[in-house]
Amino acid sequence: MAFSERELLARIVMCEAGGEGDNGMRAVASVIMNRVDVPVGEYSRISQGGSIRNIIMQPGQFTCVKEMVGSSYNPQNIYNMNPTDVHYEIADWAISGNRLNEIGECLWFMNPFKPTCPPIFPYNGSGNLLTRLDNHCFYNPTPLYAKS
Repeated sequence: MAFSERELLARIVMCEAGGEGDNGMRAVASVIMNRVDVPVGEYSRISQGGSIRNIIMQPGQFTCVKEMVGSSYNPQNIYNMNPTDVHYEIADWAISGNRLNEIGECLWFMNPFKPTCPPIFPYNGSGNLLTRLDNHCFYNPTPLYAKS
């Protein structure tokens, strides 16, 4: 049985930011929904008018969607998550159009596994650092993104 879009969003929020508290999880949900709603560029084409599933399942975007990383099993994947009420509440909050103000129009997040965030991500120059929340760095699109 395929997961609903709500279920997918709750699972990826739990997997990508479950240890980051409510704001960290809302920030990740905001980025995903920003990708769903962006009117230009790669994510606009991928979402095909608003598909959360297409954004989450786009190859190469989220480690939590992969069952294998390199040649090893990835136990922290969306298929192994068991979302709780808080994850569904955050998914519903984001689906209904809410976004975390600190995240703005960010289309990317990453965990650098160090105290500082790279100023540009992705490394092709399409995103500039906006802020850091807990372990994640968040990036706004540059004009280069619109050409993607």
